[in-house]
Amino acid sequence: MTTSIILAGVGGQGILLAGTLVARAAMSAGLAVKTNETHGMAQRGGAVTAHVRYGKEVHSPLIPLGTATALAALECLEVLRAGEYLAPDGKVVASTERRIPVNSGAAAYPADIEERVKKLYPAALLFDAVQMAREIGNIRVANVIVVGALAAQLDLPLECWQQALAAGVKPQHLELNQKAFRAGLNAAGAA
Repeated sequence: MTTSIILAGVGGQGILLAGTLVARAAMSAGLAVKTNETHGMAQRGGAVTAHVRYGKEVHSPLIPLGTATALAALECLEVLRAGEYLAPDGKVVASTERRIPVNSGAAAYPADIEERVKKLYPAALLFDAVQMAREIGNIRVANVIVVGALAAQLDLPLECWQQALAAGVKPQHLELNQKAFRAGLNAAGAA
């Protein structure tokens, strides 16, 4: 069986690192991994997605619509944007941060975004990863907090995630990122 993860956000939120951490954790577990990233207008705050697929054998990095095991979003609106990838029994983990993507034109950000997400995905885990990251000491680790919450939804051993963090972040930032990962696990009730 192939596990398929969609990571979604806007440019500058760290989606690419988040995807790398998921891929490295799966590789640490001895699984085949394929990834694909869509940068779009990432440097200008546009939508960014990463597809990560892992299992004993993976044929394509692209996730077919309606088949993703989980969707992790660093921005609430991106849950709605990427939701078409999610399988009916798929899990949603998302930060409640609100960033207006550059490609939204004159559209107003929905004031009821969290209610919309919960209506479509009643079991969605929504939490303020940015505020949690502030409390840890650096808002740039909000992405790793979301990865920690995602990890609680997946079948990869904790030691594989620790190896992924050690390999994926600079040594001087490892302790901070480990704290962020644990905070995400806590948000998901897994630690």
